[in-house]
Amino acid sequence: MRGARRSQLVGGAKAVKLNRSKSLAEAKVVVCAGVTFPEGRKLRVAVVGGGPAGASAADALAQQGVETFLIERKLDNCKPCGGAIPLCMIDEFDLPKDIVDRQVRKMTMISPTNKEVQIGQTLKDDEFIGMVRREVLDDFLRQRAKSNGATLINGLFMGMTLPQNKGQSYVLTYNDYEGEDGNARKGTKKTLEVDVVIGADGANSRVAKDIEAGDYEYAIAFQERMRISEDKMDYYKDRAEMYVGEDVSPDFYAWVFPKCDHVAVGTGTVIDKKGIQRYQQGIRDRAKPRIEGGDIIRVEAHPIPEHPRPWRVKDRAILVGDAAGYVTKCSGEGIYFAAKSGRMCAETIVKNSRQGARMIDEADLMEHLREWDGKYGPTYLVLDLLQKIFYTSDAARESFVELCEEEYVQKVTFDSYLYKTVQGNDPVGDLKLGWKTLSSLYKYKNQKTPDPMRTLA
Repeated sequence: MRGARRSQLVGGAKAVKLNRSKSLAEAKVVVCAGVTFPEGRKLRVAVVGGGPAGASAADALAQQGVETFLIERKLDNCKPCGGAIPLCMIDEFDLPKDIVDRQVRKMTMISPTNKEVQIGQTLKDDEFIGMVRREVLDDFLRQRAKSNGATLINGLFMGMTLPQNKGQSYVLTYNDYEGEDGNARKGTKKTLEVDVVIGADGANSRVAKDIEAGDYEYAIAFQERMRISEDKMDYYKDRAEMYVGEDVSPDFYAWVFPKCDHVAVGTGTVIDKKGIQRYQQGIRDRAKPRIEGGDIIRVEAHPIPEHPRPWRVKDRAILVGDAAGYVTKCSGEGIYFAAKSGRMCAETIVKNSRQGARMIDEADLMEHLREWDGKYGPTYLVLDLLQKIFYTSDAARESFVELCEEEYVQKVTFDSYLYKTVQGNDPVGDLKLGWKTLSSLYKYKNQKTPDPMRTLA
């Protein structure tokens, strides 16, 4: 931007105070796609959003010498999230063991009539579901990216000017909060010129809006963190609970998940967002014998995407994590897939830019989408189908919980979740499960008198 006063950040990228007398469209052309940068110049990538997707992307880029900027508006953000991560994520992302608050080895499924099914009998002694706090996990991932060379910017992304020509820079505008304290921070308006933008800024992604990625359906997740008595907390030391029923959600499940010294009690819905408070009261009532007397220490709510956006790539901008819509149906899992999508995207950028030595284009980023969809597309389709079958009525939900008693179901489910590999290579077992599913659905659908409501112990 000619005439604008620039302050050097690192390398070739610049952050400047916005000069309203000049148009951001005047940002200079740098280099065309496929052309090698001159000596001393590296590919410049801005990652907007510092959750698992953004932090993992920034870390992978910075480690390979790409000039990386990670923009996060709130460094102590506590996203409302159940916080479950698969066992494989700990080793795959080299997470410290103490980042896991609780090692869940018991999962209790609770039907609309409070029938309880204990899941976990197929787990080995060293297998568990990790429960984390997002404020702890996200900060660890961001700080690791920073230590590996990424520039961490505490700022609010406001928007960006798209390139008008091949090789032209993206110009991002953000409010820099560095050095300012308090809730009334206004920040200093600055701009940042980069070659590539990764949108990892969640379900309400501003990057997605700027590249016209299209809308998607979303759920509202509502969660209360609750400190309960020690004897009640002891019950949840290695146990998580999932409740299903019209009273707690018309199309999803409610949960009680253990944290370090408290539990997270929450629910979610797509089709009745205005009723979320009613469903939250429903899970409070259903779980009352086990959480009664607890003190609410934090209330959280957040949109959760239900399917991928219509467009996830435009030119040299790409979406990952929740911004792209990578949350699974049925289970609502998002942390692992967010981190994985961010890392896989970064690895594709590193490879196609020759470790930041050349410019990339849309075709390079589309390579990542093909790899992602090929690897995880079937998982999303299967879980979407399961949600449509079992989360539509209380009769179907009773059938779903009954099926969870089957050892084969537990083994396939846990193996698939813990290691993120598609399980179920036993044709006989699959046939038996198919017949059991059909007969169970028929039984509950045609049941003239519903089972009586049970009382939780």
